[in-house]
Amino acid sequence: MIVWIILGAIGGLIALVLVIAAFSKKDFAVERTITVNKPLPETYDFLTSLKKQNQWSKWTQLDPNMKLTFIGEDKTVGFTSKWESDHKQVGEGEQEIKKLIPNQRIETELRFLKPMKSIANAYFTVAAEGDEHTRVAWGFTSKTPWPFNAFMLFFNMENAIGKDFQEGLENMKRMIEAE
Repeated sequence: MIVWIILGAIGGLIALVLVIAAFSKKDFAVERTITVNKPLPETYDFLTSLKKQNQWSKWTQLDPNMKLTFIGEDKTVGFTSKWESDHKQVGEGEQEIKKLIPNQRIETELRFLKPMKSIANAYFTVAAEGDEHTRVAWGFTSKTPWPFNAFMLFFNMENAIGKDFQEGLENMKRMIEAE
């Protein structure tokens, strides 16, 4: 009898998670912005380099010994930066430049392989703020598959990734302004 009660409770919890997942959002987006003291063309050119991004990214700083592999020509569509790390927050994956709109937008696809497989899209947008300043936005969009999206109610991606983006942008600002 007690086994049936336990099985019923487990079944009820599973059903509850599935129902919550059916009504929970699957998409999420995170974006942070910063103004750098460099003209727009210089800022855009700097941001198109995935190799340079590895120098200011929060995740590269978490594991400076990560293995990096590059495929193609940096700053061009198709260029891919691959990483492998034993650090649990870094894992393994690759980032590929998918679209370049000169002096406006850079789009990349992130393919995470470890610790969990997923795909996300990232972008930079740039806009001149006068002749010597550029507003940079760094964004990230992704989908959480059903029924795992139910757990997003308890995990705030905006807070989790947003602070890393802000730290990365501040690192990037210091680096580009020092050039």
